[in-house]
Amino acid sequence: MDFFEISSKYVNSLTKGERGLFDYVIKHMDEIKNKSIREVSAACFVSTTTFLRFVRKIGYTGYSEFTTVLKFTVKAKPKNTQASFVVDQKKYREEYLKNMIESVRVMESKKIELICHELAKKSRIVFFAKGISKQVATYAKYIYTVSGFEVLFPEDHLYRQTALVNLKEDDLIFVITYTGDDVELIKIVEKIKAKKDNQHRIISITGADNNPIQNLSDINLYIFTDEIERNSVDITSRVSSIVLMELILYQYFEGHKDIKKRK
Repeated sequence: MDFFEISSKYVNSLTKGERGLFDYVIKHMDEIKNKSIREVSAACFVSTTTFLRFVRKIGYTGYSEFTTVLKFTVKAKPKNTQASFVVDQKKYREEYLKNMIESVRVMESKKIELICHELAKKSRIVFFAKGISKQVATYAKYIYTVSGFEVLFPEDHLYRQTALVNLKEDDLIFVITYTGDDVELIKIVEKIKAKKDNQHRIISITGADNNPIQNLSDINLYIFTDEIERNSVDITSRVSSIVLMELILYQYFEGHKDIKKRK
């Protein structure tokens, strides 16, 4: 039993309020699994009736079944990042693929449509990323540039600070950070939002856990991945982030038939 396999097929039918409940469940799954419906409803600022209606809408007969599935899902998620490669290779490959599938399944169609709408009217895309996520931004810069967009990706601290000062009023901002808690990136987003003439749309790609960048963004997409650290260096896969950036671009192509695709 897996929460995402059961629930993700219902995501596109959720209302805005229900989508907020779905996001809350994903971010607080480990806490919710041991709480009563009264406690969870209070934390979400909805009635128990509303939360129970939501639970049934995403595929469960009741709250008990819902929490049981959460427990199995949390238990199945690898927690020892150092030992991730010790498990059977077939099992790890399945988890690797499952993470990408889950990342795509929880993408809300309305969010992607809104991002594509922004792409259609923005003159420039600006990426902010650090660490291993810079490789995602580098690849995204390439595919968006060859697709006809003007793209800026400041790769070091001084370049990022300069870019921040010289943002154009119609720039579309992407912040790519798995943890979502990098101090410099948080300050960058805060400064952008504090601009008096701020018209920027800030889109973030982060992990599913609640984090500052996610909360500061206008639109947040999140990924699932198994955290891996070797020799004190983060090598957690960012493939799901690349997948989301590709899907956004391909969705944009689909909505703009005049764009010639290479065969």
